[in-house]
Parts: sequence; C-alpha cells; structure tokens
Amino acid sequence: MRLAKCRRTGFTLVELVVVILLLSILSVYAASRYSGASGFSAYAAQQQAITVIRQIQLSRMQSNVSTVSSNYQLSVSDSCLGSVASCATTEARSNRLELPDNIRFSQTMTVGFDLLGNPACLSTACPTDYKIEIVSSADTLAVCINNQGYVYGC
Repeated sequence: MRLAKCRRTGFTLVELVVVILLLSILSVYAASRYSGASGFSAYAAQQQAITVIRQIQLSRMQSNVSTVSSNYQLSVSDSCLGSVASCATTEARSNRLELPDNIRFSQTMTVGFDLLGNPACLSTACPTDYKIEIVSSADTLAVCINNQGYVYGC
C-alpha cells in the first residue's frame, strides 16, 4: 500500500528568514528617522507648521472680510510660526507653533492670504513661492507655499 503524498503549504525557512531580514532593515531605517529628540523634533515641527499654515489659510478663506486682519496673516519669526495676533500674545493658542530651543526658523516673514487661499504679498519683494526653513542641529527641513496656496513639505 502506498502512502499518499501530503502536500504541505506554508513558508519555507528561507522565505521566513528573508522576510524577517527585510522587516528588520525597514524598521532600522524608520527608527533612524525618528530616533533622538532633535531628529524627531524637526520632522514633527515641519508637520505642525504645515497644519498651522493651513489653519490660518482656511480661516482667511472663511472670513468674508475684505481687509486682512492680523488673525489671518502668517507670521514667521525665529521661534514662532502662526498668525500675527497669536505670535504677539503669550496665551496658549492652537494657531501658533513655538519651537524648542534646539530648532529655529531660518527667516522672518509675514504672509497674507486672499479669500481664495492664495498667498497675498504684504511687502515690496514678493516671491512667487514662499519657503520656510526649519533648522535643527541634525536636519534642515522646509515648508513651501506655492502661488496657488498649496502648503507642503519640500
């Protein structure tokens, strides 16, 4: 009597080792991007800056007033990014990003938005696209606002 061949399904040992090796390489890469307070803070600050800029932009689009008030203008200084009104006060506000000591913004500027969300020039030298650099001891990242109002990490 012959024994019926039993076909086994599943992963071979080689396949399991390769998958574990690939996952470990991927996790080491991801951990290196976020390890340490300085490295994580720069990426977190970039995402928070994008959120604050979009909040100010959306507030301006919903305002329906013809004049631009200080609540709808983006102010960038060494340690504060937010509306002009929120960076001028010491109260805790959601439309402001204050950076820790090891991170700073590289330039100072004020950007207004029109009712469509496009950046409106508030000074004599007006770039077509605005670039806000976030400088830390480990990284230099940037947030860009193009002439149509799209805010993104660049």
